[in-house]
Amino acid sequence: MKSLYRKTVTWAMTLFFILSTAVSPGYGFNIAEEREVGERLLYSVRSSFDLIDDPDITQYITKLGKDVLDVAGIQYFDYHFFVIENKEFNAFAAPSGLIFFHSGLIKAMQSEEELVSVLAHEIGHIVKRHLASRMEKGTYSSMTSLGLALAAVAFGGAVTPVLFSGALATGQSMNLHFSREHEAEADLLAYDWMKKLHMDTGGQVQMLETMRRIARYRSDKLPQYLLTHPNPEARLDAIESLMDSENVRDETHVNPSNQFEFLRFKYRILLRTENSQTLKGYYASIKTAKNSSATEKTMAIYGLAQLYAGEKDYGRSLELIDTVIEQFPEENILYCDKAVMLFESGDLAGAEQLLRQVIAKDGELMYAVYTLAKLLAVSNRLDEAGQLFKTVSYELPEYASVYYELGQLASTQKKAGTANYYLGKFHMLEGKFDLATFSLKNALQDKSLPENMKKQAEILLARIRKLQE
Repeated sequence: MKSLYRKTVTWAMTLFFILSTAVSPGYGFNIAEEREVGERLLYSVRSSFDLIDDPDITQYITKLGKDVLDVAGIQYFDYHFFVIENKEFNAFAAPSGLIFFHSGLIKAMQSEEELVSVLAHEIGHIVKRHLASRMEKGTYSSMTSLGLALAAVAFGGAVTPVLFSGALATGQSMNLHFSREHEAEADLLAYDWMKKLHMDTGGQVQMLETMRRIARYRSDKLPQYLLTHPNPEARLDAIESLMDSENVRDETHVNPSNQFEFLRFKYRILLRTENSQTLKGYYASIKTAKNSSATEKTMAIYGLAQLYAGEKDYGRSLELIDTVIEQFPEENILYCDKAVMLFESGDLAGAEQLLRQVIAKDGELMYAVYTLAKLLAVSNRLDEAGQLFKTVSYELPEYASVYYELGQLASTQKKAGTANYYLGKFHMLEGKFDLATFSLKNALQDKSLPENMKKQAEILLARIRKLQE
C-alpha cells in the first residue's frame, strides 16, 4: 500500500488544481495550458494511488466513455478513464479529459446506467471547461504551489505536512465545490447524452437518490464527492421534474440492458478491494433475495467464482464459472475468465486452447491477448509472447504492466538496451521519474538499441525533464 501521506497530498493537489477560487473564463487556462496541467496531475496520481487498470477493466470503462463522447460531439482533448483502488465514495474530473472513479463509488452503483450517469456528468464538466474556468493563471504560472505539491508527492514521509502546508499557502480562499450552475449544467448534459444513447435516464435518478441518502445519513462527515458535487436533493428534483415534463418514464426508446458487463466489471473490482468473507455474504444475499433478477443471481455466482479463484480453490471456481457460462454462452469474455483460472491452476494446455478460441472470435479482447502472452512467456515461447505484448501496448498504450512484461522478455533474451527501454516506459507510467530516467539513460548507452527505440527514449527523457520543471 502506498503512503497515506502521498495519497492525501495528491488528492489535495487535485482539488487545488481543479477547484481553485472561481474566476471569469477570460482569466482561466487555455487549452494548451490545461493539457500541461493534466499531464502533470496524471503522473502524480499514478505515483500516489493504486490504479485498477487490468485490460478488461480499462476497455470496458473506456468503451462507455467513448459512447458518451460519440454523442457529445467534437472535443478539445483525448479522454482517459481510470479506476482508483480506494474505498471512498468519490470520483473526479481533472484537467484535459482525465476522469477518475474510486472503487468505493462503483461499489455503491447497481447498474450500468448509474455508472454512465456519473461518467457523463464528469465529461460535462470538462466539455463546458468548468475546471479551466475555476483555475487562476496566476496560481499556476508562479509554479510555487504546484512545485511544492509535486515535491510533496515525490518525497512523502515526514516532510509531507510541511510541503502540504506550503502547497496550499496561496489557496486560502479555495472553493471546494462546483457551483450550483455548473452542477446543473453537467447534469443536463448527462441527461441529454443518456437519452441520445437510448439509455434509461432513471439510472441518473437512482444515482442521485444514492447520493441524497448518503448525504442525509453521513451529514457529519460527507464523502469528498458530495463536497465537490453538492446539492443532490435539488439536483434530483430537477432531473425528476425534467423526466416528468418529457414523460420519458414510459417511453419505449430505451435499449434493454441485461447488466452483464457492468456486474462483471463491478465484481472484478470488488475482488481487489473487499474482504473475502464480506463478499461471500454479499453474493449469498443477492442469490437469495426475492427481488434479484436472474442476471443478478447468475452474476453473484460469477463473483463467487472469482473469489474462490483468488483463494486458489480452482475446483470450486471452475465449477461455478461453468455454471455462469451455461447461462451466458454468448459472452466470449467468460471463456477468457475460465482460461485465466486454468492458467493459474497450472493447466497451461487447457488455458491456451481456450484463449486461442477466444481471440479467434474477438481479436480486440486485450484481456485474452495479454493473458495468452503471459502464458507463452511462461512456456518459453518468447517471440510470439513478445508480439502479443506489443499488440496490447499498441491498443492500450497507457497500460504500464505490459511494458514491464516486455522488459522482462528482453532481459531473458539478453537484450539489455531494449529491456531498459521498456522498463523506463513502465516506470514513467507509474510516475517514478527517477527510475524511469535511470533506465532510459542506460538504454541509450547500449549501442545495439534499435534506432526507433533510441528516438523514443530521447523523447521520453525530454518529457520527464519538462514534467519535473
